[in-house]
Amino acid sequence: MDFEYSDEQRMLKDSIDRLIGPAYDDLGKRKATQAQGPGFSEELWSKYAELGLTALPFSEEDGGFGGGPVETMVVMEAIGRGLALEPYLASIVIAGNLLRLGGTAGQREACIPKIADGSLRVAFAHVERQARYDLFDVGTHAKKTDHGYTIEGDKSVVLSGDSAQKLIVSARTSSASRRDHHGITLFLVDADAPGISRRDFPTQDGQRGAAISFAGVDVPESAIVGTLDHGGELIAHVIDIAIAAVCSEAVGAMTSLHALTLDYLKTRKQFGVPIGSFQVLQHKAVDMFTALEQARSMTYFAAMMATSDDPRERRRALSAAKVQINNSAKFVGETAVQLHGGIGVTMEYRAGHYFKRLTMIQSLFGDTDHHMRIVDHAGGMLETV
Repeated sequence: MDFEYSDEQRMLKDSIDRLIGPAYDDLGKRKATQAQGPGFSEELWSKYAELGLTALPFSEEDGGFGGGPVETMVVMEAIGRGLALEPYLASIVIAGNLLRLGGTAGQREACIPKIADGSLRVAFAHVERQARYDLFDVGTHAKKTDHGYTIEGDKSVVLSGDSAQKLIVSARTSSASRRDHHGITLFLVDADAPGISRRDFPTQDGQRGAAISFAGVDVPESAIVGTLDHGGELIAHVIDIAIAAVCSEAVGAMTSLHALTLDYLKTRKQFGVPIGSFQVLQHKAVDMFTALEQARSMTYFAAMMATSDDPRERRRALSAAKVQINNSAKFVGETAVQLHGGIGVTMEYRAGHYFKRLTMIQSLFGDTDHHMRIVDHAGGMLETV
């Protein structure tokens, strides 16, 4: 099978590298960007739009470029290499695909052109405190009214939810069980609608999140994204797409961390010689490279399976990929810190920031044990590290 990028994909890679590389080539710039109001660069976000990155996954009919998981993989890998802070995962990969796959013609017409030109950011308000990694554990409820629905509930970790102008909110509209796969509906809501309160916070890896409460938030029936009571299927599909995206981001981060570690081994001296001349450390560096390449292979697999029409096979494939990514990220991150010594965990050195992001990715959309259980219940998986 040919895994080479097409000419267009290579051009995309070169463009995004030229954009992100200079913007995040040292920690001082990244810290200055974090200190800005939304926690990322509005100017750089506009440049994402100018390059067409924010329009990438949407169909040409909706004003996009019709890109697929491979194009998303290219962008997310570059974001991982640069430790970029812009909300591409939250607004484009997750919320954008919810609208692309489930939005009505009116919703797509009203939102997608604005998302594509960078003027509108959307976040997915779904995770709840009690749910852990269960996508279908939704306690927020939407009660039917004469004019639509009224939403009540709390969402605990909304990625980039502090700076989003619109929210896609999951709420239970039927079913007595809080964990039932049926009975979940998605709603498109203005983030400043009456009854919504947001508490923003920084995450451990330097990005942003929000806890959002919904107290009597009234929405019309036209706010429904997808099909009434069948939002669970749409959520599962889009989270599979998001898992493929974070696999790519992790590969980008591991690639940079491995290169940083090799450079350190070549320059740090002990007993008058570079420590990279010690065979045991060379073996460690090779083991890091092996884990990285295993992760890269499973990321290609994830990108290919993210659009599968078979939900069972898609979920097994994406969970298998996430297991490998988590294992590789843990090994590469911990080994890099060990080879660097104390400097590897300082805030003044880049390696520690890669380690933090890789650690966060290991829990994002499910940790290793969670995805191992999914694969086991589905009948097995490929061998991993």
